[in-house]
Amino acid sequence: MNLSDTKCRSQKPADKPLRLADGGGLYLEVMPNGSKFWRQKYRYANKEKRLTHGAYPMVTLSEARELREAAKKLLQQGHDPASVKRTHKATLTTSSLNTFEVVAHEWHAHKKHEWSENYATTILNRLEADVFPAIGNLPIQDITPPILIKMIRAIEARGVYETTRRINQYCSQIFRYAVVTGVVQRDVASDIRGAFKTKKTKHHAAIDAKELPELMRAIERNDARMYKPTRLALELMMLTFVRTSELIQMRWEEIDWEGSVWIIPAEKMKMKKAHIVPLSKQAKAILEELKTYNGAREWVFASHFKPRQPMSNNTILSALYRMGYKGQMTGHGFRALAITMLQEQLGYPFEVADAQLAHAKKHSLGEAYDRAQFLDKRKKMMQHWADYLSGVAHSSNVIVAKFGK
Repeated sequence: MNLSDTKCRSQKPADKPLRLADGGGLYLEVMPNGSKFWRQKYRYANKEKRLTHGAYPMVTLSEARELREAAKKLLQQGHDPASVKRTHKATLTTSSLNTFEVVAHEWHAHKKHEWSENYATTILNRLEADVFPAIGNLPIQDITPPILIKMIRAIEARGVYETTRRINQYCSQIFRYAVVTGVVQRDVASDIRGAFKTKKTKHHAAIDAKELPELMRAIERNDARMYKPTRLALELMMLTFVRTSELIQMRWEEIDWEGSVWIIPAEKMKMKKAHIVPLSKQAKAILEELKTYNGAREWVFASHFKPRQPMSNNTILSALYRMGYKGQMTGHGFRALAITMLQEQLGYPFEVADAQLAHAKKHSLGEAYDRAQFLDKRKKMMQHWADYLSGVAHSSNVIVAKFGK
């Protein structure tokens, strides 16, 4: 006689386990402590075996019967239901352990010895900010292209198209690592390449030479009420015209006070070659002033709120915005302005000015120049540039001697 839910629910325990049969090998086993479990007897390879389908009432009578039929179907196909169940359970356990975040950390640890410390940190920071909150706790094998698209569309909506591209690139590398380690079958991130907007190529905003005096006076007036290190950062960027990332990651140990140079390590440079920045008297004076603020810290431009970290990459740009130069000037704009004025206003050869910008060599002529051989000329140029700026700050019509005159 088949069981009913009432019978299952009302059955009282005894001193020994009770078995209430439902047919087809399925029975409810009532333990002396009152616990009730669904079991199924079956034969496989001429051996009697037993399968557990879960506890009652969590697994209902109708659900237990469905599980019984599924087990019988496996037997008809020549499979051992207990073995199939163990394999499925192991797969689920593996999936729960191999979340995207876990695999991503394994990939990062595996690859970081190939990267600079800063690049490794940047990758991890991007994953922690944009990827892990969205898909980090999902089993990596359960992540599909639509799930990835939803995540990356949210990043794309901020207008950061280059970040969007890089995030998908990182995800693709993580999936490929998972393929090699046998966690997933394929790189699903590669399926969505080309599904996003690309960054529009544009020149960084930069003011004209005639607008430079007013910018310098605006920095000096400080109507934007910048913190002093921020204002000094703008002044030093104007004097050295390095990249924003190079400036804010400047460490005290990189400054050669006696030699009046700042040596930027190769790992911080875009071209992965150490770069020498001659320091004018004005630049050294700014650094001396910064010592009173951050001299005991690792970073020359330590963050105001998190002094163990460097100033944010957006600090320079935000300061220019507050000064009224949004869309007119950027940190990179100082580089464009400097190389133009060094050639047109001060008469320096392109190769000398370009060497100071540490650009990649783009043609055969560039290969002939060893940037180090211009160091003496660059030292004179940087002091000449600083003196020129000092005059520009107080006059819009400064006349200076040109290079070589």
